[in-house]
Amino acid sequence: MPTYTITELATEFDITPRAIRFYEDQGLLSPKREGSGGRNRVYAARERTRLKLTLRGKRIGLSLSEIKSLVDMYESPKDSESQLKHFLKVLTQHREKLERQREDLETTLAEIAAHEAECLQLLKNPVPEKNTARRKISARTAL
Repeated sequence: MPTYTITELATEFDITPRAIRFYEDQGLLSPKREGSGGRNRVYAARERTRLKLTLRGKRIGLSLSEIKSLVDMYESPKDSESQLKHFLKVLTQHREKLERQREDLETTLAEIAAHEAECLQLLKNPVPEKNTARRKISARTAL
């Protein structure tokens, strides 16, 4: 069975050893300890897989607790109905959260576009000097 050092995993997954130690502190990884005083971490194929699943979960925006729950399921028999239902529930909740965020972003982007259009219009058709101060104030308060 192959084993990996922290440096090898960090290089393979393009992350820092510190990130790997953080995931270890969070209970996502449990390397064996070797050498004098157990100073050297040795990661088995199981730990490599857990790291890969953790990073995949981070990429799709799951929290560490959600990732831990899902990665821990990896230890039990694969594709059981309860695992799939739990995974589906986590994915559904995450999708709903992302959809709400997307709606907020779309609203914010529409507001920014309106402000940009107003600024461009003001640049094309400058307001006479005496009204400029009032126009600047209204533009600032609009934000």
